[in-house]
Amino acid sequence: MGAEKKWLFTLFTAAFLSLILLLLSSISAFSSPKVFPSLVQRGAHYPPAFAYYISGGHGDTDRIFRLLLAIYHPRNRYLLHLGKDARDEERTKLSSVVRSVPAIQAFGNVDVIGKADYVTYLGSTNIAITLRAAAIMLKLDSGWDWFITLSARDYPLITQDDLSHVFSSIGRDLNFIDHTSDLGWKESDRFNPIVVDPGLYLARRSQIFQATEKRQTPDAFKLFTGSPWVILSRSFLEYCIFAWDNLPRTLLMYFTNVKLSQEGYFHSVICNTPEFKNTTVNADLRYMIWDNPPKMEPHFLNVSVYDQIAESGAAFARQFEINDPVLDMIDKKILRRVGRYRATPGSWCSGRRSWWMDPCSQWGDANILKPGAQAKKLEETVSNLIEDWSSQNNQCQ
Repeated sequence: MGAEKKWLFTLFTAAFLSLILLLLSSISAFSSPKVFPSLVQRGAHYPPAFAYYISGGHGDTDRIFRLLLAIYHPRNRYLLHLGKDARDEERTKLSSVVRSVPAIQAFGNVDVIGKADYVTYLGSTNIAITLRAAAIMLKLDSGWDWFITLSARDYPLITQDDLSHVFSSIGRDLNFIDHTSDLGWKESDRFNPIVVDPGLYLARRSQIFQATEKRQTPDAFKLFTGSPWVILSRSFLEYCIFAWDNLPRTLLMYFTNVKLSQEGYFHSVICNTPEFKNTTVNADLRYMIWDNPPKMEPHFLNVSVYDQIAESGAAFARQFEINDPVLDMIDKKILRRVGRYRATPGSWCSGRRSWWMDPCSQWGDANILKPGAQAKKLEETVSNLIEDWSSQNNQCQ
């Protein structure tokens, strides 16, 4: 090779290596998380924060992780529970994938329950694990404002920037809980029978059994029933856990022997307590489609009802089959989320948006919100509900 060709070869080799190094450094700059997270400010002068309790069972690891990323925000707190019917390998996998998310590593605001409980759908173990989750959240974090229950079959219809923006304009003592004192057929079918949930005392899963005797409807307190999916204020949950009177414990004893106790416990406690009964907004902010008359569970939602879902003005929807195509539509059109393994973008995500890089692998100020178009629909829903609440038309009736 002549001197001229050797010189050209060296020049092109150096240029090629420089280009490769430049590309690698730019990708690294876009994908590497900051060493220190931005400071999350809490309090009345900052956007509200939410404590999410997400529950599931065997086979729900992937869908819980997808749901977590869909509702993730550094300001919030998250507690994940895979029931005892799930294998230990599933619980380990969930913990592992959660720890793999850079933002979650930095902000440290997601926990997975290691010692799981059995959950009997019709029994009182449901309310037991929900109260346990609330107690854990109160101990872990002193800054959240509302406690939200979700299952692996739920999905958000708004970003967390949307939700925080809308809830910034309402009192932080309000409780969104669908409720009624009109028990109807539930009085004889749910409340009068005496049931026992073996999940409370057996080390194996077992269905509830029912006593031959029935009991009278109580007159020491009034029974309420409604949706099991709730958005409860921190102050009300502190009352349920640390109650300064005996009502929450009395009702807990009663609901231990009630079918589907999660459809009546919080409802009855809040509506029998003078300090809280006027804080009840009669809605759960969920979009569901029911049979008429309703069966035990709502319909599974799919692409055929996407338009109704998107226009519902609800914060969450249920229920969905695992990885149903309608979830991809919600990700793309509502959450503006690229891929089910990335967090929903918010104002806090400061990375460049591209096909190879997650914009939420870098972050800016987590105390600034950037609501989108979907926030207006939720804002209208909440505004109408607050108007009803102000007129005393929907409080513990």
